[in-house]
Amino acid sequence: MVMTILEARVATDKSILLEEAYNQGIKRLDVGIMQTFLSRNSKDPGLWQIVTVWQNRDVLEAMRQSGNIPRGVQMFRAADAEPVLSVFDVVNNAIVST
Repeated sequence: MVMTILEARVATDKSILLEEAYNQGIKRLDVGIMQTFLSRNSKDPGLWQIVTVWQNRDVLEAMRQSGNIPRGVQMFRAADAEPVLSVFDVVNNAIVST
């Protein structure tokens, strides 16, 4: 698994635009996405992230090399923000079942 984090500062009056773009964007996820989260920093509410867990690096790289602007980047741009991308290899994980 691979995890991407897109992070950007979003103006308070633009945050609703990010939320709306995210809600629209998750209606149809890219191939290989296992989970995605939109999060806001609780101590710094202008700092937002889109965290996405991908099946593997191959599906992530295929999306990145498609020539299309990644959907997460489009979401941030809808709120006039330019995100920074970080990519992490998932070394281990746990899922709690209820």
